Amino acid sequence: MLIVVSFQQDVCGQPSRADSLKRLLEKTPRDTNRVSLLMEISNRYYFFKPDSSIVYAKKALELSRKLDFTKGTIQALNLSGEASRLLGDYPGSLKMQMEALELNRKIKNLFSEAISLGFIGTTYNEMKEYRIGLQYLLQANSIFQKLPVSPSSVFVLANTGITYNILNKPDSALYYLRLADEKLNYISHPQLKSLVPISIGNVYADSGKKDSALFYYYLALHNSRSSNESINMSRVQQKIADLYYADHRYDSSRFYARNAFKDGNRTSQKINILESSTLLVKLYREANMLDSAFYYEDIASATKESLYGPERFKQLQLLMLEEQQKQQRSEQAQEQFRNRIKYTILIIALCAFLLISFILLQANRQKQKANTKIEKAYDELKSAQSQLIQSEKMASLGELTAGIAHEIQNPLNFVNNFSDVNTELLIEMKDEMIKGNLDNARTIADNVIDNEKKINHHGKRADAIVKGMLQHSRNSSGRKEPSDINALCDEYLRLAYHGLRAKDNSFNAAIKTDFDNSIGKVNVVPQEIGRVILNLINNAFYAVNEKAKQNVPGYEPLVIVKTSLNPPLGGRGAVEIKVKDNGNGIPQKVLDKIFQPFFTTKPTGQGTGLGLSLSYDIVKAHGGELKVQTKEREGSEFVLQLPKL
Repeated sequence: MLIVVSFQQDVCGQPSRADSLKRLLEKTPRDTNRVSLLMEISNRYYFFKPDSSIVYAKKALELSRKLDFTKGTIQALNLSGEASRLLGDYPGSLKMQMEALELNRKIKNLFSEAISLGFIGTTYNEMKEYRIGLQYLLQANSIFQKLPVSPSSVFVLANTGITYNILNKPDSALYYLRLADEKLNYISHPQLKSLVPISIGNVYADSGKKDSALFYYYLALHNSRSSNESINMSRVQQKIADLYYADHRYDSSRFYARNAFKDGNRTSQKINILESSTLLVKLYREANMLDSAFYYEDIASATKESLYGPERFKQLQLLMLEEQQKQQRSEQAQEQFRNRIKYTILIIALCAFLLISFILLQANRQKQKANTKIEKAYDELKSAQSQLIQSEKMASLGELTAGIAHEIQNPLNFVNNFSDVNTELLIEMKDEMIKGNLDNARTIADNVIDNEKKINHHGKRADAIVKGMLQHSRNSSGRKEPSDINALCDEYLRLAYHGLRAKDNSFNAAIKTDFDNSIGKVNVVPQEIGRVILNLINNAFYAVNEKAKQNVPGYEPLVIVKTSLNPPLGGRGAVEIKVKDNGNGIPQKVLDKIFQPFFTTKPTGQGTGLGLSLSYDIVKAHGGELKVQTKEREGSEFVLQLPKL
């Protein structure tokens, strides 16, 4: 993934200018002007010494926080995050960019929010989480469409095109890249004027159009050299080297690969160092120059470890857990606020009823018949009050049970993740005890104890959720409402995929969707139908994952989710949802039992046998049908039909 800081404009690097700014810094008081000066120095170093850029950006961040200077804090977080990304510290980069995004939303700065979204999307792309990255980039594009053209908007357009190309969607890639190319006419930004042609060249290279690709690569290389633009120099030469290598022009490939390696080291871009050193290993091996091959192989191995090694993965997992906890706290705060509003409305209503009753009692005290009516009205009022309270309890209970399927997974994920971390810590503690480092062993033991408390805490959460479900599952009374079936399918497809990825990093499957946009709104209980969709998709992912573990030659896991508007169901229009997989299928001898309660084909401990049974009941309650078509060793297809009206 090509790296460009979007708010950098016309700064091609002036070290001498940075030195003069540092001399000026010595005379500047600790106010917002000093923050701006620190940011300017950090900008100057960004394209040449990202590590120095981080130092000054963090000084600006520290001072901004002391001064309560929100704008400076956001800018310092953005620049620190981008420099960290250049150096391959993806967890650190994401943490700072997420904090900047939260601050932008708090002060309602749309332009700066779009910048943070673009940086987060680009960082996820470099971590090879392209679909997550694309979600953030598309959000940023949506905001930038309402704002004037800027380097930031061109940066986001270019990276959106880059992401679509990686996802093998060349038409979409060229659409966004050509938009970016058009908008380059309205701005002056040497880095983007190299980034965009490189990215267009990548699309042509991946499509087998080598001549067109080389044309754009050399266009970018000429721009970088003529404008003294260094950040893209390594990447474009690496792309040229890759093309020459594929064309068996090894001398030319080696020339550009060595230049790419040199420029990557000069600007401390680890991802470029990794790509160029990996290619040089192949080139020198084919030339039988083994000493050089071993030299670059060591560099490639060390760089890959620093970018994608276990330590980085562990940091990333902890960061994602922290983000999940933040989202949960935010959702809980919103829920508490809604409950307070409901409680206030209820109190006001009760006070109004009591006031009316008091007026009636006072006005009709002299009349026995009126007193009798008032007493009756008062009794009815108390009954209405009880019914209101009970209705409120049932409404809250309905929301609770509707969210159980989602909530139960969170504490279990925490328990699993902290258990894995404890295993690693205990191994480290054992090694430290063998070495005699008792202080280190005690420190590790304290960490294990802390993690065990967290495991116990989240285990109790899971226990409370399960008990709540057992006590109240039959009291849910969800109301039907017009719902977007396509949106539900898309939401729960992503939820299922990323949930399984969080549990098993090795899990992977191709996903295809075919949504019929003519369906419109369907009157359903969205939480309940969402549970059904989630259960069917989870079962499909489980089936393809189990088959993948059998190492069948040429097998590629695939899950397809399709919606359509079909002929009438019982005299009414029918919406059809199909979830298809290419797993092992369901044996014919148990096919008639799969919708029975507590029947499961999964191994003991991996399934309760309630998922399909409850799904079947929910669909029937909606007046629909749930069917299955399967063929052993070829896969299954579940068909969910719901009445349109």
